Amino acid sequence: MTSTTPALGSVTTVPALDRPDLLAPAVAAALDGWSGAAGVGVFEIDPELADTAACSAAYDLPLASGANCVVVSGRRDGEERVAACVVRADTRADVNGLVKRTLDVRKASFLDMDRAVAESAMEYGGITPLGLPPAWRVLVDAGVLDLEVAVIGSGVRRSKLLLPGRLVGELPGAEVVEGLGR
Repeated sequence: MTSTTPALGSVTTVPALDRPDLLAPAVAAALDGWSGAAGVGVFEIDPELADTAACSAAYDLPLASGANCVVVSGRRDGEERVAACVVRADTRADVNGLVKRTLDVRKASFLDMDRAVAESAMEYGGITPLGLPPAWRVLVDAGVLDLEVAVIGSGVRRSKLLLPGRLVGELPGAEVVEGLGR
């Protein structure tokens, strides 16, 4: 049986599990235990081009195919609540509206970069919804599921993952939220 991985534009991928060297260790471990992993491809990029707009331009990928992952936090009754929010690259996470209400916090803000990198064990610019700390919620905008092929981080800046958008909503712990990106 031949396994095919997603392609987009001029980019072709190899099965992500075949190239753990292109994944953060936590991402490789999460993929290894996930039934949807066969549909996930990885491709190598120049780490200087990891930011969404630069990657899209350099690799001839539609900006609208990108799905960005941002980490936010807030507090309620002394308890911190952290969530990774996955939204289409052509939108922004509604941090002080829907995210704040979903987390049930008074104010939501982006998690400090150094802390997000340390706690996720991923590189800045490569943080992805796969392999995050179990205490973090994973909120996925429903619009991401409509992407035929989504481009997301791999946990490192030197590669990207391609997968059907619907699979992003099936990631372990994912909660699909309508209108998260606007």
